[in-house]
Amino acid sequence: MQIIRSMKQSRFVTFLVLVVALIGIVVFINDFYRFTQQPLALPEDGVMFVLHPGTSVIGLADELTKAGYLQRPNYFRFLAKYYGVTRSLKAGEYKIPRGTTPAALLTLFVEGRVVEQTFTLIEGWTIYDVLDAIHAHEGLVHTLKGITPSNIMSRLGYPNQYPEGLFYPDTYHFPRGTTDVAFLKRAYQRLQRVLLDQWATRARGLPLDSPYEALILASIVEKEAARVDERPLIAGVFIRRLIQGMKLQTDPTVIYGMGNTFKGNISRSDLIKDTPYNTYVHAGLPPTPICMPSEGSINAALHPFKGKALYFVSKGDGSHYFSATLGEHNIAVRRFIKKNR
Repeated sequence: MQIIRSMKQSRFVTFLVLVVALIGIVVFINDFYRFTQQPLALPEDGVMFVLHPGTSVIGLADELTKAGYLQRPNYFRFLAKYYGVTRSLKAGEYKIPRGTTPAALLTLFVEGRVVEQTFTLIEGWTIYDVLDAIHAHEGLVHTLKGITPSNIMSRLGYPNQYPEGLFYPDTYHFPRGTTDVAFLKRAYQRLQRVLLDQWATRARGLPLDSPYEALILASIVEKEAARVDERPLIAGVFIRRLIQGMKLQTDPTVIYGMGNTFKGNISRSDLIKDTPYNTYVHAGLPPTPICMPSEGSINAALHPFKGKALYFVSKGDGSHYFSATLGEHNIAVRRFIKKNR
């Protein structure tokens, strides 16, 4: 009888343990479910949150808890394990809106719906303008500070090239934490695609031996043409000059060759100063582009207007007067210089 009584007590205790365990499981499941559906404690406008590369779920839970957004870090870790995403979090900058639940937050991080940064490379910029803007952009990781332009292309993986004009002007979108090298590689590769596509459809008979020469000419057109509709006209003048062996005699190349010594005006002495970029002194194209040309200027350089003009002068309103002879050009120069004065 004692044995039977002992067995009954043992079964009862086991039953009680199972009941308590079951109640505990039910309570946990109910509490855990409420946790997954309960919005994080976020401000009215939400928060900007940076998930750094290599951050673990444990580290993320601790960071969210310390910030006051998360109340049950252990539940958050369990949730990540339950979903099987402990190794799937994507680094970046995130906008977490008010009302976001822990489950929705994990989805946000796993899908990598990061806030995109924007950066616009502007046509006509020189490499120095590009670098100044890159160094000032807070969304990029800066690794090129102190690097001279002549060394930049080696850092990008394209040695023995000078970077002037080699980046495509456009507005780019990218996640915070992108390096300046990765950004410039993207802009460089975009320029190469555009340039080669344009080169493949170029007009016949151009005095240009390579896509790079077309890029050099396009950069001059970019600096000379204030109006989009005049790009092919200006390109046509330079193409005819190259064909006839005439010097290009374009001021923007002189200015580029002057570097930091240019203070806003060109003197007669500047026009005869021997720099590699002085097209009043040297025939043909300068050795490199003088700025970052637009696709429109590249197109104009490879599809120039078929006219007879060999000269042009600014009218002072952004447009130009084109002449086929030096005599007509000299008259136009006197007319518009006098008018602009």
